[in-house]
Amino acid sequence: MSLRKLCFYTMLVAILAWAVAGRSIRHSKEFDVPEANAGWNDLSFAASFRLKSEMLPADFFPVQSKNAKSLGAGKLLVASRNLGDPRFAKTVILLARYDAQGVLGLFLNRRTAIPLSRALESMKAAKNRSDPVYLGGPVETPAVFGLFQSAAKIEGAEHIFDGVYLITSKPLFEQTLTARPDAGVFHVYLGYAGWTQEQLKKEVELGAWFIFPAEASTVFKADPDSLWREMIRKTELQLARNRPGDADPRTRVSKFAELSGGRWNSTQAARIGR
Repeated sequence: MSLRKLCFYTMLVAILAWAVAGRSIRHSKEFDVPEANAGWNDLSFAASFRLKSEMLPADFFPVQSKNAKSLGAGKLLVASRNLGDPRFAKTVILLARYDAQGVLGLFLNRRTAIPLSRALESMKAAKNRSDPVYLGGPVETPAVFGLFQSAAKIEGAEHIFDGVYLITSKPLFEQTLTARPDAGVFHVYLGYAGWTQEQLKKEVELGAWFIFPAEASTVFKADPDSLWREMIRKTELQLARNRPGDADPRTRVSKFAELSGGRWNSTQAARIGR
C-alpha cells in the first residue's frame, strides 16, 4: 500500500472515531443531563399527583365538627377510631336531649335480632310486629324509647329535629303502634347512652367523638350496620391532617377511658330517664 493511501485511511478512521464520540456526547446531553434533574422532576410530578388526589369529590369533605360548642339535641356523635371503650366503639349516636339535666343519646347502629312483638309483649299493639328493636345504649336497658318521623306534630312526643320525634310514654307507644307505622320511619330502642354536659364536652375535646348534623335518612337508615363506616370515612381527611397541637392519640384514648369508666351513676340516669 502506498504512503498516500495509508494516510488517507488513517484520516478516515480518525474522522469516523470523532463522529462516533460526538454522537455519544450529544446522546449524553440529550438524556443524561435531564436524568440528573430527575429528582426535581419526580418531586414535581409527585406533588402534582398529591394535589390532584387531594381534590376529592365535594361530598367526601367532612361536614362535621370537633368543637364541643356544636353539641346539642339533633346532632350525631360518630365514634373516633381511637375510642377504645367497647360499649361505644364504632357507634353512631343521635343526641335526643341536651340540657342542664343531662344528655340522652340513642345508638343508631346497634340493631338486634329481637322483634318488637317479643320486646314489647305487654303491648297488644306490638303483636305480630317483626321489625327489630335496637340497643339504645348501655344505661337502663329495660327503658324503652321510640324515634318516629312524622310530617304532622305528635302530641306528647319530644321534637328533636325536623320531623323526628322522641317517644317515651307507654300510652303514646301504644297509640303509635296502633296506627301501624312503617318500620322505615319508626324505630324502638332499649336503653340509652347518658352523660352530663360537662362529661360529653370533655370527651369531644379529647377526640373521642365527631359531631355531625342529623338527618332523618341517617336516623332511619335501612342498613344501619354500615352506618359507622360511612360516617367515619367523611372524617378521614381531617384524621390524616392532625393539627400539630393535638395530643398523642394514645394519651387521648387513655384519658377518655379514665373519664368514661364507671362515672355514670343511678342518680344521673334517673335525671336523664325522666
